[in-house]
Amino acid sequence: MKYIDGFVVPVLKKNVPVYRRLAQKTGRIFREHGALEFRECVGDDLKVPMGLPFTRLAKLKPNETVFFSFIVYKSRAHRDSVNRKIMKDPRMLAICGPEDMPFDIRRMAYGGFRALVDL
Repeated sequence: MKYIDGFVVPVLKKNVPVYRRLAQKTGRIFREHGALEFRECVGDDLKVPMGLPFTRLAKLKPNETVFFSFIVYKSRAHRDSVNRKIMKDPRMLAICGPEDMPFDIRRMAYGGFRALVDL
């Protein structure tokens, strides 16, 4: 079954264009190193009446929006292999230093997930 890295990232609304450019660059590199899919999804319909809204989950401030992002791999071993390549790629090091992030990395939620249903 496929393996997915998932992210929830609060981003200042004014930084959305910068975040998008960063995601486009990093997404191309992830795909080049073998990731099957790379998706960055910006919040749109976030005032939901049930469950825990992403706005509360991410503790959004009024000037922020939230991204739900994911990268799909063949398996966990494949994810680990791609990530090893990513960590060594000088292009990633050049564009993704902690001081260069257009969001607060301390508030990013992240995890690896085994696909349970894949239709």
